[in-house]
Amino acid sequence: MPHPYHLIVEGNPALVYATRGGSPEKILPILTPFLEKFWRERETFGEYADTPECLVAQLTVRFGFETAEDDFSNIRVGVRYNPGAQYLYWIGLNKDVQVWVAEEAYRQDPELGLGGCRQWVSG
Repeated sequence: MPHPYHLIVEGNPALVYATRGGSPEKILPILTPFLEKFWRERETFGEYADTPECLVAQLTVRFGFETAEDDFSNIRVGVRYNPGAQYLYWIGLNKDVQVWVAEEAYRQDPELGLGGCRQWVSG
């Protein structure tokens, strides 16, 4: 199953959407070390301007290469939630990551965003 997903960065209206490979078992082992390095580099260089924009750009590149498999139509950036997303990964500027699972309410009205989802609990 392809497991489409969104990557959502606090403070940025852009939504990264990919059509496959989005289960927490696949995403979190990539996302967690990526974010650790991203936050460490920001702190090391004292660079905090445009953090949400920089993070969305870097996530798009990283996950584009991670999931594209020679087909970059798999990943896109926009400002609308896609009703096909099964998982939504919210990345807070406080370094918090939350995984949300789309519910029926989200599929019927994706503009509900996280309000149409339930929080995922690893298990």
